[in-house]
Amino acid sequence: MIEQNVHQNQLPNEIKSAFKELKVLQHLKTAGFKKKFGYTCSFLFQLVFVLLFHHKNWFRLLESGKGATFPGKDTVYRFLNHSAYPWRRFLILLSSCAIGKVQPLTGADRVSVFIVDDSMFERNRSKAVELLSRFKDHASGCYYKGFRMLTLGWSDGHTFIPVDFSLLASLKSQVNGIIDGIDKRTSGYKRRMEALLPAPEVVPAMIDRALSTGMQASYVLMDSWFTHAPLIQSMIDRGLDVIGMVKADKKRYLVDGRRLTLQELYYKAALVQGNTKGILRCIGTQLSPGIPVTMVFVRHRSNKKEWLAILCTDLSLSEEEIIRIYGIRWDIEVFFKCAKSLLRLQKEFQGRTYDLLISHTTIVFSRYILLAWQHRQSTDNRTLGGLFHLLCDEVSQLDWAVALQQLIQILEDVAKKANKKMTKLIQTQLQQWIADLPSYIKAYLPNLSCES
Repeated sequence: MIEQNVHQNQLPNEIKSAFKELKVLQHLKTAGFKKKFGYTCSFLFQLVFVLLFHHKNWFRLLESGKGATFPGKDTVYRFLNHSAYPWRRFLILLSSCAIGKVQPLTGADRVSVFIVDDSMFERNRSKAVELLSRFKDHASGCYYKGFRMLTLGWSDGHTFIPVDFSLLASLKSQVNGIIDGIDKRTSGYKRRMEALLPAPEVVPAMIDRALSTGMQASYVLMDSWFTHAPLIQSMIDRGLDVIGMVKADKKRYLVDGRRLTLQELYYKAALVQGNTKGILRCIGTQLSPGIPVTMVFVRHRSNKKEWLAILCTDLSLSEEEIIRIYGIRWDIEVFFKCAKSLLRLQKEFQGRTYDLLISHTTIVFSRYILLAWQHRQSTDNRTLGGLFHLLCDEVSQLDWAVALQQLIQILEDVAKKANKKMTKLIQTQLQQWIADLPSYIKAYLPNLSCES
């Protein structure tokens, strides 16, 4: 007899329930993921998804004692390197499903927003990665090799859901180009062409894809790198208002027929009266194409002598409301930190193809969506990072869960052999003990029933 190998891609019980609620595997099939033979795409997706919770990368996991129960190394890499799989369509289907479940939990008085921002996607030790480019980190002033991860997210002020992304390369400072032999009909080739476009041209297409799936938002929040008149006008044409920070560059603002710089506009603006902490001045102005905006000047936290300017195209909002809504933009910064520090973005797989970078980044975004949904459902005040560590502990303690079930089974067997009075006492105490257990421990005992 040949022993059957037990596949080690089982999901933790809490994540398994989230997989069913968000229909993750169904979205994978709807997007068009399929194979003619071998391991299914659903199996390989779950395998890579759970890899994080084993606290090992793919190479170390195959070297461990459980390595014989996993498929070969080439199987997983062929799945991740496949250029025809529509990863973007899968991510949008998953994010729209998650947003559809989150929106009924949000009050009608709370606004929902799209957030656009980019982050470093570093590959400093790489030499042969496809479309590898050099970029400048404006925070540190240093250069790095890698990509710009342009990301679109949705938030209601409580839950952030990543919707779409693009790993942007550079035409001027490109280290490597596109590899030969890519089928131009595939989604992988289209994403390569998109990677060579400027960020302001990519953002409107992202917004269009999000709106086409039924996602709803009132505002688009941007950093100072994106608040330029052409992009703002394209958002207004789509029925979305823009709130974003403005930097003091060569832009001019129209006030009473005069073209003023941002510094001149600050001194032209009227002081804000009342108990408004940090809000200095406010003025109504126009961008050069004739876009009416409200400009709010706030005090810089770290340098009290400086100020920051925030632009808003919704003229009906008060200064306090503009600042409050713009504060939601911080959710995407938390997402970037969590994806890189906890979910092993850009670290788990060291592939050289652009397809692998796209596929693995999509899986990392999927992990965050499921954790965000679990966090929204939880009734306690656990943070997203705390929920992540709890799930890791559950995976490492699966053997303990099996031992707990065996112990309870032994107690039931003893109760059946004892007299009726003792049996009733044991079952009553056992039921009371199970009722006091935390919910994440009860999840390991779904079939347990003690009847008197």
